[in-house]
Amino acid sequence: MPTTIIDPDDDSARRVRLDTLVRLRWIAVFGQLAAVLIVHDSLVSEVLFWVGFAVVVLYGSLNVYLLWRYRGDVRLGADGVALLLGIDIAELAILLFLTGGLQNPFALLFIGPVLISASVLSARLTLVLGMLAISCATLLMFVYFPLPWPGEGTFELPWIYVFGVWLAIALAIGYISVYASQITEESRKLTQALAATELVLAREQHLSQLDGLAAAAAHELGTPLATILLVAKELERELDPGSPILDDIRLLRQQAQRCREILGKLSEFPEPGEMFARMPISALVEDVVAPHRTGEAAIDVVMPSEGGPEPVGARNPAILYGLGNLVENAADFARERVEVAVSWNADSVWIMISDDGPGFPPEIMDRLGKPYVTSRRGRRKGEDSPGLGLGFFIAKTLLERSGARLSLQNRKFPQRGAIIRIHWERADFERPPEPLWGAGEADDDDLDAAPGAAAPSGVTAAASRGS
Repeated sequence: MPTTIIDPDDDSARRVRLDTLVRLRWIAVFGQLAAVLIVHDSLVSEVLFWVGFAVVVLYGSLNVYLLWRYRGDVRLGADGVALLLGIDIAELAILLFLTGGLQNPFALLFIGPVLISASVLSARLTLVLGMLAISCATLLMFVYFPLPWPGEGTFELPWIYVFGVWLAIALAIGYISVYASQITEESRKLTQALAATELVLAREQHLSQLDGLAAAAAHELGTPLATILLVAKELERELDPGSPILDDIRLLRQQAQRCREILGKLSEFPEPGEMFARMPISALVEDVVAPHRTGEAAIDVVMPSEGGPEPVGARNPAILYGLGNLVENAADFARERVEVAVSWNADSVWIMISDDGPGFPPEIMDRLGKPYVTSRRGRRKGEDSPGLGLGFFIAKTLLERSGARLSLQNRKFPQRGAIIRIHWERADFERPPEPLWGAGEADDDDLDAAPGAAAPSGVTAAASRGS
């Protein structure tokens, strides 16, 4: 069975559509065919012309075969892309062999396939293709037919100039490949990081929507549950005290009443403009810090003694997640203590998160907040595991979407540790939340049809807080 260049089970690198490569190769086919026809009269031998023409036609026939054998929208595996690019290099080397080797100015086209490889393939395959191109260029320094030239005689460039052309091709392949690979990798990482950010936001939005669905369920179930309670009470009053089913009816009424109380709590989950949809900054910070108090490092919250009325902001999932990630990182890197200091005035709100750990590595200080920039120091994750990478990028992105600005620094010697300052304009911090779809209220008639339907205020607050 012939070996196929298409691997339908290769999920690791289906990045290039076959149609894309074929279109690029058609440009090369027509360009090479035109060049061979133009220099027909200048070729030293008629045989060389027909050999070159046959090479170009065979190269074009491969495109026709690929389009016939496979669908144009099929995506190639990494090995398939590398094989086609290797054929491009070999075909170009044959044409250059027939037309002057490295003395032909079109020798610079060796860079093209390697550049494409650097953009879509792994470093290993790009290195292989780069070495193939440089090997072909090296061979063409010494083995080639003379460059076609009008008139009698042949055209020969000085050896030192040919060596300069070879060196330029080799350096260009190396430099441009590394440059293109780095740019492509950064773009790929940024895309993945933004996708992860969107997943976090989608998850938080989904949780918020569940609150609305719970309130809607309380609204819809209120009426039938009130009917069940009414019928159960009537049956309990009508039955004789010695009836064998009296206890069952009483149990039914009690459980229905319990359902009423649960639905009452659900119906009072926070809605836009209601309790706990907006909360003072002290409660918001405590919400952020509470899940991380069980670690090795102590977390202290410091509130100001003055500064005017306390800011009251939306219970924004982006702020909660972003601050939570920063506090978690600080607790991970701290030796003994993390401090979360809050301050505000009439115009601004600040939160400062500091720890007594090793601080930010100076070599990545300026790049922190970009995707996949990591530090390898930490306690909980282990000495060889990265930290402050994608999670820090997501936290920074979420906080900046809420209007915050972040600044990072290390404590001045002899103190040690990292400091993160988050600043909002007070108007941005106190901006009302966007309405959530799907939120509803239970009908007052449904919940008040029987006594005790509404949950006590303390229970309701606890349930809302837990949401």
